[in-house]
Amino acid sequence: MNFAKFFLSALLILSANLCAYSIEKDPEQKGGIKEEIKEYIAHHLKDSHSFGIASYTKENGEKVYIEIPLPVILYDNGFKFFMSSEFKHGKKVVTSNENYYRMYYDKNRIYKTDSEGTFIYDDSNKLLNEKPIDFSITKNVVVMIFTALFMLWLFISLARSYKTNKGISKGMGRFFEPIVLYVRDEIARPNIGKNYKKYMSFLLTIFFFVLFLNLLGLTPIGINVTGNIAITFSLALLTFIITNITANKNYWAHIFWMPGVPKPIRLILAPIELLGVFIKPLTLMIRLYANMQGGHIVIMSIIGLMFIFYNWIGSSLSFVLAFLLMIIELFVALLQAYIFTILSALYFGFANEEHEH
Repeated sequence: MNFAKFFLSALLILSANLCAYSIEKDPEQKGGIKEEIKEYIAHHLKDSHSFGIASYTKENGEKVYIEIPLPVILYDNGFKFFMSSEFKHGKKVVTSNENYYRMYYDKNRIYKTDSEGTFIYDDSNKLLNEKPIDFSITKNVVVMIFTALFMLWLFISLARSYKTNKGISKGMGRFFEPIVLYVRDEIARPNIGKNYKKYMSFLLTIFFFVLFLNLLGLTPIGINVTGNIAITFSLALLTFIITNITANKNYWAHIFWMPGVPKPIRLILAPIELLGVFIKPLTLMIRLYANMQGGHIVIMSIIGLMFIFYNWIGSSLSFVLAFLLMIIELFVALLQAYIFTILSALYFGFANEEHEH
């Protein structure tokens, strides 16, 4: 482990030195490349209305994008339907029922404009254009639907294999069965107790859902679902709702009127404990979001160094470092699914704990 840390540190130092050297050689060119890399990373981290595959620039300077467009569904005095490719990456205005819409490409948001596609700003550079209600099927939505359907197929197949083979799994079920048993025996039972069965369906769903989304985020398609705070908020909200709906009277008694504690102290502790009810799901949300978002930023920044270096040594080191970080990210993808699941199980256990005073 110490050798690995030394090796990674040496690679980082050497890469930084080579990067500084190459920027010194041609600061204007390097500055332009660095800004382009920053913009690409920022765009990658956001959700979008299409799956970007590649792009290239023609000899005349025109940039061509190769992508898979997705349906745009807007509500603006009625529903509007068209494909995202009509926006031409924010360069074209789309007309629908005498209304004009244009995509603000940097923010990946759709606004109402005039026929020229004009964006209106105030003195503080705030965009004033009206924004229609957007029900579009973005790439994050597509990936979540795909993950849900894949999980449905996977576990229905696993259940059928149990039924047809007298309780023995086969095929892919042999790989996933130990994971299911691990979630049951090492996460649910120890942390929840005798009432663990009623939470098993949620714990298994949340574990595999987060795991598959994390792994898909490491693919070349560039999907950053769990790096979207709206997604992690929704998952944490489910844990919060289930915890408080299924909580017993002992759970609420220890929040509002702790047994065995002097009454003046109870008045002080009650607001703190109540605040903790809301802080717990917030930590779930931020932990998953920050770890996955940070991983994407680091890996893409290292890959971006390849386009900054002028020599094959620096680019090769960037590739090796990015490869090593991708291996670490595979472990992080599994670890974050495990942490989210075990913390949810702990909260369920707190809500069902029996006390004797």
